[in-house]
Amino acid sequence: MCYPRFFIRLFGMSAGPEIIPTLRYRDAPAAVRWLVDVVGFREALVVPGPDGTISHAQLTWGNGMVMLASETDGSDGRLVLETGPGATYVVLDDVAAHYDRLVAAGAEIVQKLRDEDYGGQGYSVRDSEGNIWSFGSYRPGAS
Repeated sequence: MCYPRFFIRLFGMSAGPEIIPTLRYRDAPAAVRWLVDVVGFREALVVPGPDGTISHAQLTWGNGMVMLASETDGSDGRLVLETGPGATYVVLDDVAAHYDRLVAAGAEIVQKLRDEDYGGQGYSVRDSEGNIWSFGSYRPGAS
């Protein structure tokens, strides 16, 4: 598969992520701000839509990415997807510090920080539209 040059620059490799969760939001601009300013994602691309909506956004975390957009009825040619709830797992190294950051920001914690039976630590929060974001140090497949 051939990737655009911005993927190569963005991810420092010849290919970008091969699985990218995609979410729809009623208030996508607020979701982008929360994911970037509070959670710590990087804003790679945000394409504004009409009336303050977002047609397409790409937020990165390490070599991973999540795409999101404002909800649509399909009249703009975009795929119709229901808004929330979805669930996404994000791998990070300093889980406790990230947990403290989100607690301090007032995030709705749905699963407190804990040691997992299968390894690592993790916790989960719910965003303003019902999506669950889990953060942990467990890296499936890592030796």
